[in-house]
Amino acid sequence: MSVTISEHNNVKIASISENIKINGLQDAVDLLGNADYLGADKIIVNEINLASDFFDLRTGIAGDILQKFANYHKKLAIIGNFSKYNSNALNAFIIECNRGSSIYFVNDFEEAIYKLT
Repeated sequence: MSVTISEHNNVKIASISENIKINGLQDAVDLLGNADYLGADKIIVNEINLASDFFDLRTGIAGDILQKFANYHKKLAIIGNFSKYNSNALNAFIIECNRGSSIYFVNDFEEAIYKLT
């Protein structure tokens, strides 16, 4: 998995290209490992990088992946337009994540940088 590192406010942030998909837990672990190897504790992914099943909470994929980020003490910002999902459970999940201090669902790159730095 190709990871790009950028530095913002003296903080290394990893991101992946738009053509890479995180389909499950192993892809997330690979991302975490690559980011860690490159010295980044914070990671940005776009909504399009995540398999559509991620946004169906019944699959458990979102919970598994985000728990792995928490276990490895990595902060994550997910950029996208999440209003298109008609799921009260997902909307509540996003709100709860955004209240925390490690997983953020944001609208754009600038907001992701702000939250992570």
